Amino acid sequence: MNTQFSATEPDEEIAEAPPARRQVDLGKIAQGVRLILEGIGEDPDRPGLRRTPQRVAEMYAELTAGMDEDPHEYIVPLPGDTHDEMVIVKDIQIASLCEHHLAPFVGRCHIAYIPKDGRIIGLSKLARLADAFARRLQVQERLTSQIADTLYEALKPVGVMVVIEAEHTCMTVRGVKKPGSLTITSAIRGGFRKDQRTRAEAMALIKGRG
Repeated sequence: MNTQFSATEPDEEIAEAPPARRQVDLGKIAQGVRLILEGIGEDPDRPGLRRTPQRVAEMYAELTAGMDEDPHEYIVPLPGDTHDEMVIVKDIQIASLCEHHLAPFVGRCHIAYIPKDGRIIGLSKLARLADAFARRLQVQERLTSQIADTLYEALKPVGVMVVIEAEHTCMTVRGVKKPGSLTITSAIRGGFRKDQRTRAEAMALIKGRG
């Protein structure tokens, strides 16, 4: 990174520039989609497909928009508010792309944490945190851990639990073709890992039995 200093005030500290946003090359994606259409024996110039490459390019840009976000930005304690009991936001709808097949997987994310020293964050920020990691090329196991680790490291709560239930189209419409099958992953940090009763309480609340 090139940092420039003022010639008239050489000792003035200059703030570091924010990281550059990625450049999505929609044209390159569209070219690739045309090759796919040709590869499967289709005519990309027939009326129904003429705009398909551009549409797909825009779709991939949208589904990977999380690459432009710093998830840590959402972990900001609310000033003046304190709470020391468990917080759960469940059934956060997520959509991501399996990096092995570029096929979508969709489902629900449940996030639980126990605040420390009363530090809490806005409930919507948990949903934004999940989206920031989901909207990029992913595997569900890593996605689950990234959400849990970021919340645990940035907020420093007593404990964090993240559970994701998702249906993977790379399993339901291709390969083994098992529609309706769900993949469930969890990441447990801090107090949830150490205390089985607290973990069981969180799972019961997530499943609606609390």
